[in-house]
This record gives sequence, C-alpha cells and structure tokens, in this order.
Amino acid sequence: MAKDVEVNGFNPGLIVLLVISGLVLTFLIGNYVLYVYAQKTLPPKKKKPISKKKMKKERLKQGVSAPGE
Repeated sequence: MAKDVEVNGFNPGLIVLLVISGLVLTFLIGNYVLYVYAQKTLPPKKKKPISKKKMKKERLKQGVSAPGE
C-alpha cells in the first residue's frame, strides 16, 4: 500500500476558521452599516435642562454673582 496518498478537499480546521471569521466580519460590517444609518436618520438627543440651582453654582464658580443676590 502507498503511504503517500494525497488528501483531496479542505482541511476541516481551515473550514471552521473561514466560517467563524466570515461571521465575525459580517457582524462588524453590519454594525457599522447600522451605525451610519442611525446617525443619518435619528434626530439628535435632547439635552436635559439645567436646573436653576446648578446654574447658580456654576455662576458662583466663575465669579459672576447670580441675579437677586
């Protein structure tokens, strides 16, 4: 019997590696596409209004006296 028999076909480890890397690549590209789409279509987030108390503190830090004092 000949010991030098060539094995036709792909290495199973290579197939698993290609499938997993393909899935990861698809996932990353899909996330990027969704991110770009969301940036274009969704409205910007609304900022929370600053409370009067917080505004007063900020003015005192900057050295500007708050009105009514």
